[in-house]
Amino acid sequence: MERTALLDTSTRKGYNSIEMKKEEPKAKAAFNQSKLNVGDDKCDVFAYKETLGRKVCFLKVFFLIFSLSSLFLQILFWILTIVTLGFYRLFAYWSKNLYVKVRFMESSNDEAEYLVIEDPHGIQVIKKICFTTSVMEHGPLRRPTKKGVMEEVPDIRFFTYRKIKYIWYGSEGEWLNPAELDSNVSLFDFILKIQFLFQAPFFLFKALAADLRGLSSQEIISRRQIYNSNALQLQLTPLGVILFKEVLGPFYLFQVFSVTLWYSDNYAYYASVIVVITVISAGISVWSTRQQEKRIREMIGGSVMVTLRRDGRDVQVDASEIVPNDIIILPSTTFILPCDCLLMNGTVIVNEAMLTGESVPVTKVSLNEADECGPEIRLSSEHNRHTLFSGTTILQTRNYKGQPVMARVLRTGFSTLKGQLVRSIMYPKPVDKNTLRDTFIFISVLGTIAGAGFIYTIIQMIIREETLAHIIIRSLDIITIVVPPALPAAMSVGVINANQRLREKKIFCTSPSIINICGQINVCCFDKTGTLTEDGLDFNCLKAVRKNREGKPEFTMEFHDLDPAKLNEQNANLDIVTAAASCHSLTRIDGQLHGDPLELILVEKSGWSIEEGVNSDEEGIDFDNVQPTIIRPPAEQSQFHPENNEYSVIKQHPFNSALQRMSVIVSMPSEHSAHEMIVFTKGSPEMVASLCIPETLPDDYMDIVDEYAQRGFRLIAVASRAVKMNFAKALKTPRVQMEAELEFLGLIVMENRLKDVTLGVINELSVANLRCVMVTGDNLLTAMSVARECGIIRPTKKAFLITHSKTEKDALGRPKLFLNESVSSSASDIETDSEVRAFDKKVLGQAMYQMAIAGPTYAIIHHDYPELLDQVTAICDVYARMAPDQKAQLIGALQSINMKVMMCGDGANDCAALKAADAGISLSQAEASIAAPFTSNVADIRCVPTVIKEGRGALVTAYATIKYMAAYSLNEFLTVMFLYNDGTNISDGQFLWIDFVLITLVALFLGNTRAATKLSPTAPPNRLATSSFYFSVFGQLVINILSQALPYLLVRSRSWYIPNPEALDNTTTMIGTAMFYTTCMTYLGFAFVYSKGFPYRRAVFTNLPLCLIIFVISALNCVMIFTNIKFINDMMGFVPIPSYGMRVVLLVFALVAFFMSVLYEHIFVDRFIAVHFENWLRQRRLRRGDSSIPAYERIVAKIGGGPSWFEKEINISKNMNVRKETVESQL
Repeated sequence: MERTALLDTSTRKGYNSIEMKKEEPKAKAAFNQSKLNVGDDKCDVFAYKETLGRKVCFLKVFFLIFSLSSLFLQILFWILTIVTLGFYRLFAYWSKNLYVKVRFMESSNDEAEYLVIEDPHGIQVIKKICFTTSVMEHGPLRRPTKKGVMEEVPDIRFFTYRKIKYIWYGSEGEWLNPAELDSNVSLFDFILKIQFLFQAPFFLFKALAADLRGLSSQEIISRRQIYNSNALQLQLTPLGVILFKEVLGPFYLFQVFSVTLWYSDNYAYYASVIVVITVISAGISVWSTRQQEKRIREMIGGSVMVTLRRDGRDVQVDASEIVPNDIIILPSTTFILPCDCLLMNGTVIVNEAMLTGESVPVTKVSLNEADECGPEIRLSSEHNRHTLFSGTTILQTRNYKGQPVMARVLRTGFSTLKGQLVRSIMYPKPVDKNTLRDTFIFISVLGTIAGAGFIYTIIQMIIREETLAHIIIRSLDIITIVVPPALPAAMSVGVINANQRLREKKIFCTSPSIINICGQINVCCFDKTGTLTEDGLDFNCLKAVRKNREGKPEFTMEFHDLDPAKLNEQNANLDIVTAAASCHSLTRIDGQLHGDPLELILVEKSGWSIEEGVNSDEEGIDFDNVQPTIIRPPAEQSQFHPENNEYSVIKQHPFNSALQRMSVIVSMPSEHSAHEMIVFTKGSPEMVASLCIPETLPDDYMDIVDEYAQRGFRLIAVASRAVKMNFAKALKTPRVQMEAELEFLGLIVMENRLKDVTLGVINELSVANLRCVMVTGDNLLTAMSVARECGIIRPTKKAFLITHSKTEKDALGRPKLFLNESVSSSASDIETDSEVRAFDKKVLGQAMYQMAIAGPTYAIIHHDYPELLDQVTAICDVYARMAPDQKAQLIGALQSINMKVMMCGDGANDCAALKAADAGISLSQAEASIAAPFTSNVADIRCVPTVIKEGRGALVTAYATIKYMAAYSLNEFLTVMFLYNDGTNISDGQFLWIDFVLITLVALFLGNTRAATKLSPTAPPNRLATSSFYFSVFGQLVINILSQALPYLLVRSRSWYIPNPEALDNTTTMIGTAMFYTTCMTYLGFAFVYSKGFPYRRAVFTNLPLCLIIFVISALNCVMIFTNIKFINDMMGFVPIPSYGMRVVLLVFALVAFFMSVLYEHIFVDRFIAVHFENWLRQRRLRRGDSSIPAYERIVAKIGGGPSWFEKEINISKNMNVRKETVESQL
């Protein structure tokens, strides 16, 4: 009976639902809708025609009479634009749907003239479809097909989106990038190793390796018509265009409206200054955009000259003229590749740090060394060992049989992997939607308040029988107070400063908007080797194999060197020494060996020498695959080796993380036979054991492996197989056949030490209540040992291992799962301080125990136990033997339970997870890489808390800036409301002083406060719209009402008070002066109220520029309050208050209001509302299972007390499946 999963992961409701569901049919897509693959994203495409179709019912007859559909719609569009004074066109610019509904009608893709493309983030663009027909002098049009060949077509319909050209394939009903049809190893494929169905068959590329003639002139012309130029062309956008797009934003248009209103209301000085501020703000934005474009152009670099083989001749052309399927001749010197290509012959050593962040040279081999493949095998990332990527650096080439090293071009321009890096920078992911949405909601709330003031103003002025024009101007003036002029610039200051501080610490960010997201991180994932531990490994010992008296294999004693004489004394198999010296991918560059540090240590320990080519002093000379790398043992070991004392490595199967092994074929020529060869394989103990003949494995094999693994050692199992075949057959025999029926040789035990900072950083993150997760390809027990040593497995918690049986099945045919308690760690295992120990005894939303799992078991749970996936993801902190694609799956699983994930890694195996995480940090020497948005030049994990601190600081700075601006707007709104009651307003000079000096200058320095030096156990709110936020803003509003109402009433009640003569537009009044004396200090008080440091930022007093600005402005305020300088009075529109005592009283009112604001914000809001009230609300929602609570919190709340749920869930799922099968059988 066919077995199906209990609960499909795509239809799970909640984290613990176990229901038998009937699969619902997928919603049928509209006839004009299709999908578009754009790098990592899938975009929706909607097809339209510009025709009569979009019309309202009552105009149908009118449209038909004129019968000039398209022309009439265009005329109607422009009439609407003119009648609405351009607002209709503006709204259509903001909302593409409004534009589409008037101009277009739905159409099939075959007939479409325009496309609306919507990316996963909701960003829409309209693209016009271009049309190309065959031209006689250029020959027929040819386009690639899914079969890997070119087909003639009469015409081609295409468009360009984000620098990529897409062609319509009517028979397939898809818009496709022709480069994907040739070879779809996109960035997503390169990282996740996903093989798409429309990739070209690999055997075609292998067959083309023998074609050394190159493209003909006609083929070149034909391909140029299909593919874009091989140039990462980035034309600098004209400054006028950048400025025009900038000022079309809602904020700047609102500023235009406000300034126009102010000029009409005789606020010329103030309006002029706001114009200057707005122009400066727009100029800074335009300058930033231009600088970003220049940085990208510098990253792209200039074009180079390359040698191509065309029509059988070698020609030199500019790299921009390269087309797919060209043959490029690679130079022997250092060279940066201008395109992606497949190596046709020879061997190439490249540095792929730009892609992976890992600077260890990588050896690329030709297509001739690829395994045999049939028509069903398609080009994918499994063939990366034959692929050279654009932007990577060729360090060395080795010729093949006297021929130059050649490669066949796969992808050009922006379709290359370097092109995708550039596009990812040019088109970054938008900022967090929740924060943006909350900001607009809050502005809407302020707008509502302003609306109330708008109505109040109209009523007051009607009562005073003022003119209609004056009523309109005064009432609209209230609306302009809602949006402060410096809001956009002030909100970006925190991120700009955080990014600059990160750069000072050698941490580079290609997408600064992600910095705010880092403030919401709650789980940090780490690779092990090279990230938590040192890159290099120390050789610990060797456990070889020998035959006992019964002829069975057994382990020898530990050997602490690779001396064959000592092994021979123990009757051990000496081939393990030869394997250690030969089974590697090291290469010699400029006389020095380069490669994996582990392999360098083993070769150095063996004492063997490596000679490449016929003459080791000439590394770039002819290289024949039958005369390959020569390795020789030391002279003193000659009695243990062949008579000529040398071995030849004729073929290498590089290490593959998915296969968990590498192998080499070594020739041992002798006088008797030249066909004696031996295959050496090394890899993980589990994988090598599965390839070995069982009789060659010692009985205690797994016990020994587990013993070393539990002690934290890294184990490499070594095996061999003797074969007799000629060179040609050895080179062509598939890898899987050569790596079968191996004889086990022994274990190499390596010691991998933690980096010095690892334990301290993990403790720092743990105390900050940030979950730490290890994701590694190493053995489970080794991973557990390292996890204990570095503190990921806490000393105060029990740890359990989830394993599966390879032989036992449950009633449903699924592999049985087991839960075993791991060896406990004592508190002495982790050196820590009292603070860490005290924290470990608390539970702050974390489980009381921890789990660990290996990749194969994780795959079984993912496939056979999907109902357990969320729980396992929420509890497991150690993931071992994880393949690169599984690492990315884990990141996705963590995100699916609403966790914000940071991933830190250093190598190619981590690229998938780094890209999938909310914030990925690549430990690399480059300033930017495809792997992650963050790149740290300091190769340890201290960058993780640094980025999180800066993220938290930037996030709370953004929140504080919004609250500061809101408080300022509401305070100014209240002042205007009080003055409107007297028929007056704030003077031009006072407006200027408040908005420019008191607010703008202060706001620009508000974000200069540095991030805290210590991570807080409580994370900042992950969204703006919280109860504490609204309590803060509206509580301050109440305080402001009191602080202004009392002085207002007090001044008006004095005998010396001079009332407003109620002359129209009179702003020089005593009541206006009194209100300014009170509020000018209140605005500065807001800066202190919302500059709270602890726990996410340092104290406000450390922000020296802000403190200096506040001090200077406060002094100037006091000068204006307590002096009667005529120049100041005239400029500010003051009517001096005759009583100095009253001036002191007004200042006291401001100071009392300031202290009330501080106490309210820091005591009531921050301690009572933000801590107790919001925690009470959260716990209440958590008990109710409210969906507003993140899924991982609900999971931990339910199962965090102990692991008993694991067996219960298995039993429940088992019983429900039995009932399901019973019901189905009865039916």
